[in-house]
Amino acid sequence: MGEATTDHGGGVHSIRVPIPDNPLGHTLVYVIETDEGPALIDTGWDDPRSWNELTRGLTHLGTDVMDIVGVVLTHHHPDHHGLSARVREASGAWLAMHAADTAVVRRTRESEPALWLDCLIEKLTAAGAPDEHTSPLREARAKGGGRSLPGLRAALPDREIVPGDLLPLPGRRLRAIWTPGHTPGHVCLHLEERHPTNRRPGHGRLFSGDHLLPGITPHIGLYEDPDDTTVTDPLGDYLSSLERVGRLGVAEVLPAHQHAFTDAATRVTELLTHHDHRLQSLLHLLSTPQTPWQLAEQMEWNRPWPDIPYASRNIAVSEAEAHIRRLMKRGLAEPVPGDPVAYRAV
Repeated sequence: MGEATTDHGGGVHSIRVPIPDNPLGHTLVYVIETDEGPALIDTGWDDPRSWNELTRGLTHLGTDVMDIVGVVLTHHHPDHHGLSARVREASGAWLAMHAADTAVVRRTRESEPALWLDCLIEKLTAAGAPDEHTSPLREARAKGGGRSLPGLRAALPDREIVPGDLLPLPGRRLRAIWTPGHTPGHVCLHLEERHPTNRRPGHGRLFSGDHLLPGITPHIGLYEDPDDTTVTDPLGDYLSSLERVGRLGVAEVLPAHQHAFTDAATRVTELLTHHDHRLQSLLHLLSTPQTPWQLAEQMEWNRPWPDIPYASRNIAVSEAEAHIRRLMKRGLAEPVPGDPVAYRAV
């Protein structure tokens, strides 16, 4: 079991909590020692094996899930927030999340699965998805499916993470940095303490969630709130958040996936460059009108479009839409009226 936990020094450990049937493999759940007892950053996917690995990891670290005093959630996605309800039930710990993501959790809990499927079908159809892609969703809708979708009954957090504030962890200085983009309420957490090795330049350590990863570009799609008519710009939010994090000058980044790394500024520059190149590529494609689905088919992914799984295509189309939104916000693209709506470069 020892190999599933890592000692990062200075009273910080991580536990690799599995994500079922996902190429990411696991979420790194961080355990922080405080004067009141251990606290967690994220909890992992709601699955029996994941729960077993989380609890075994805590035992290996000399503690128990019943001892957890609080859970700080970087964002609402099920591989981060999934086990929060079980942790709170076992320990009585508080759960803290940014208000924007708590609103997503509340909205999801209060919605019927059928309405969620209706919204997804409508969004994909408007994006130009072909009938063969939406027909399985229509069949699931007709049969009353969708009740097993992750996140439909996620725990409602009971504390709000306020950007710029220190988290209520006695003996530690953990400050919330609001980093929207991957989700509207994503937060990074800046541990404003000297690095335990005393040898690395920089100011403290950053728990970066999914915002800043060493070898993965996090998904940036449109924020999903069918009742909100605000024209959001998630990619613009993400790029601004990246620059904010790059200015922190941290000594080390502790992400939610893959592994810890240094030189955050270089990684930030790589991600900014990646999205700039992608936007320029899309502008070239938009020399002729394209729907978001058509753009997604032509964008570069980690595998050819025919090999991308069904659910991942939905995510890819949302990412194409976020890039189109950024181009429109910059005055570089415009919609072409029609059904479905296409877009072209200006």
